[in-house]
Amino acid sequence: MTAFPLRPYQIEAVDAVIAARKRGVRRQVVCLPTGAGKTVIFSRLAALARRPVLVLAHRSELLTQAVDKLRRTLGGPAGGADVVGLEAAAARAGAEARVVVASVRSLHEERLARLMAERRFGLVIYDECHHAPAADNQRVLRSLGCLDPDWDGTLLGFTATPQRADGLPLSDLFQEVVYSRGLVELVEDGYLVPLRGFRLHTGARLSGATGAREDLEMDDERVDIEERNALVARAVQELARDRRSLVFCVTVEHARHMALALRKLGVRADLVHGAMDPADRAAVLARFAQGELQAVTNVGVLTEGFDDPGVSCVVMARPTRSQALYVQCVGRGTRPAPDKQDCLVLDFVDASSLPLVTLPVLWGLPRDLDLGGEDVREAAAYLRRLPFDLPGFALEAGAITLQEIKDRAAAFDPLRSAVDPELRAISGNGWCSLGSLGLCLHLTIAGRVVEVRIEATGRPGRRDRWEVRWDGKVMARFSQIEAAVEAVDFEVDRRGPRWSAAAREDAAWRRGPVDPPRRAQLDERGLRAADLGEALQLLSLHRAAPARPPSAFTDARPGR
Repeated sequence: MTAFPLRPYQIEAVDAVIAARKRGVRRQVVCLPTGAGKTVIFSRLAALARRPVLVLAHRSELLTQAVDKLRRTLGGPAGGADVVGLEAAAARAGAEARVVVASVRSLHEERLARLMAERRFGLVIYDECHHAPAADNQRVLRSLGCLDPDWDGTLLGFTATPQRADGLPLSDLFQEVVYSRGLVELVEDGYLVPLRGFRLHTGARLSGATGAREDLEMDDERVDIEERNALVARAVQELARDRRSLVFCVTVEHARHMALALRKLGVRADLVHGAMDPADRAAVLARFAQGELQAVTNVGVLTEGFDDPGVSCVVMARPTRSQALYVQCVGRGTRPAPDKQDCLVLDFVDASSLPLVTLPVLWGLPRDLDLGGEDVREAAAYLRRLPFDLPGFALEAGAITLQEIKDRAAAFDPLRSAVDPELRAISGNGWCSLGSLGLCLHLTIAGRVVEVRIEATGRPGRRDRWEVRWDGKVMARFSQIEAAVEAVDFEVDRRGPRWSAAAREDAAWRRGPVDPPRRAQLDERGLRAADLGEALQLLSLHRAAPARPPSAFTDARPGR
């Protein structure tokens, strides 16, 4: 029996892998974010396997984690021989080992031939399989027979990031993604901790940086600036005072300078990078885990295989346009831990025309939004309710804080949202504003209410930008809203004096009582109106909204 109880989605992943193999899918991928427990899942699959299992990984941290969890899952030593063997550097897996955890880099031809001669692998698990398309990694898979059309085993890749920065496709090696869950989903479902964020402007310019496929091509001189590093360090000191923080940098020199800037402010900090001796790197991370260091700067070395649930602040001192890389970095702080309430993300943004990824982007929110330290889930729920609560409320493009949005929303009164004075100058009719939605005109003829709407089509600069709807029927389209108003007023006057009088802003019917059917519609939406004119305007504003606002994230969410 496994030593690790599986979460519902982990059981789903195991079942999906087995079901796909029964369908004949031999080369599969499971996509799960950092902290989702990929090792627990493949340990369960290894326990179910009937033939020997090979686990491939790149980093020493991943190898160690895999060996530990597999040994605990499979029961440790069996009959004096360890059922899990390690094949990396000087370590050799015994011939009795049913599961071999191997470093891909260590599997030269002679070593691989020995492993294959001792056992016939039926399941090959590739951790962080987005590395698989690299030439030498493909060599290993071909030597194992995984890519042969008549191979009778299963190649199962695990990754949080199926996209590669160099554009090499996983589909050349794998047939199907059989199971996928995103970071947003697991945070929403409570398996990963909530994320809070700040957006901080640095003033540095990235004008010379170019977009290289998924990410940026730039040297460290654009961001490794003393003033910028000092700003990052001050933010960590002030905003992450009681949090253990990971700082992601552009180059080794940038990481070294960032660590120095932090230490100058009294923040206990050190750095790790790929060229360090593994023992030295492990020593720094051990001091970090024990609380001797508050911050560790790094250059990509901690985006994979680093498992420290105590991390509660992620500092993105490196700009990126790669959502896959961003999720990997942020994921280092999402693991639950005792007394850990959430993870703080500090996004440092520079002057650039390139679309850089920030925390709000993961939840489908504007990338220029500054959460001001708020929970991104709550911000997303609030902003998605806003069109239902305040139809017509619009935000200008550009950088804005969540608190500014809340302040503007609190002061927004759609019934006092004035029609543009220029429109008032050309029309004496009772046009009312629908905010960003457009304009609306009501009139009553023989007890029947007629509604004319001029609605924005969302195509600025086009000849059909404004659409005139008469009782729901599209009558015409115009490039200018003034032309649409004049056309409607002309049509009203053409129909005769009764129509002209009913359309006027001071028409007596507007101050009449609200009829019972409309009163019921207002009650369903929690609205109140003093007279019939106000009731019609409110119902027009809320016409596209459901009777009650939906609960947050009942729609399709990013990452699903």
